[in-house]
Order: sequence, then C-alpha cells, then structure tokens
Amino acid sequence: MSAFSHLNAGGEANMVDVSDKAVTKREATAEGYLYVNASVITQISEATIAKGDVFAVARVAGIQGAKRCSDLIPLCHPLALSKVDINFDVDSQNSRIKATCYCKLSGKTGVEMEALTGVNVALLTLFDMCKAIDPSMHMEGIRVLNKKGGKTGHWTNDQ
Repeated sequence: MSAFSHLNAGGEANMVDVSDKAVTKREATAEGYLYVNASVITQISEATIAKGDVFAVARVAGIQGAKRCSDLIPLCHPLALSKVDINFDVDSQNSRIKATCYCKLSGKTGVEMEALTGVNVALLTLFDMCKAIDPSMHMEGIRVLNKKGGKTGHWTNDQ
C-alpha cells in the first residue's frame, strides 16, 4: 500500500506540494441525485415553486460551491477554474432530480473535489428551495463520473 499523500512524516495533516508537477488540462465530472415527492416534480415542471426558479439559483450556487471548494475542504488547493457547468435532469419516473457538475482548468492538480462540491451545493440549494413542499427529500449517488489530465490520464467510474 502506498503512503498517504496528505500526511507528513509525523502523521500530521499536510497539504501536498504540487509545485513540481506539470501544468496540464484537467477535467472532472460528478453527479448526484435528489429524491423528491411527486409534488416537487410537478411544481418544478410548472414553475410554481414559491421561492422562484430553483434551477437558476441552484446552478449559480453549484458554480460558487465549486469555486470555493478549497475554503470548505481543508487540504484542497485553491484553483483558478476556467469552466464550471452545472446541469439538471428531472426524472419523474424515479422521483428524482440529477445534478451534474463539470469542472475544467489548466493546472497542477485535479478538479474532482471541485466537481463533487459543485454537485453537493447545487443539490443542497434545491433541497432548501423545495423543503416546504417535501421535507423528506434525500440525496444519493454522489460520485465522480470521470476525470482527465495529469499523470493518471483519463479515468472513468465503471460502477
């Protein structure tokens, strides 16, 4: 088993030094689901949620979340993201809303944590805007779908 990269010789938390790594184009996509009741699906589809356009607000929140990842996850590097894209898909058959976050940059470290943070913040914002209709909503299936760049190249989640 390889040594943990976020621990120093004394076993203490340590931010990885990426200064000698090459700058490469890096991309990551993450997804997650918010399970809701039929009333939430109907009101979103009819644009009758009292708090307004839930997808517009959640999209901006997800973008902000991805950009602020290093403020939330202690050992993440602050990154100058060149692209963050948040998308939603309403799946009325399964009573859920899928959020997808794509992040991209040219840099020395990957962007999968930013993509995961973007998805989570977007879903949390949807929850906040719809909780009066369905306080029993829950999130599931939050995962990295794929990432590209760096020495590991292209990785796809096959699960």
